[in-house]
Amino acid sequence: MTTEELTLEVQKALEEIRPFLNSDGGDITLISIEDDKHVKVRLEGACTSCSVNQMTLRAGVETTIKKFAPQIETVVNIL
Repeated sequence: MTTEELTLEVQKALEEIRPFLNSDGGDITLISIEDDKHVKVRLEGACTSCSVNQMTLRAGVETTIKKFAPQIETVVNIL
């Protein structure tokens, strides 16, 4: 998978998870993909102060991204 294809797959994953985040007043933005393995995102809106944002990141965002792009190893939230 090329870097462009990988970026598109990660964007598709974020589009799938976005309605869930929006329903709680949050959102997510792709910041970067490094070495085709490490994704940096920014949780926004209500997600920045949510007490379960790390759980959301792991259980929701990371799982969904890995479904679309299995080669991704890590997903981190950049503040």
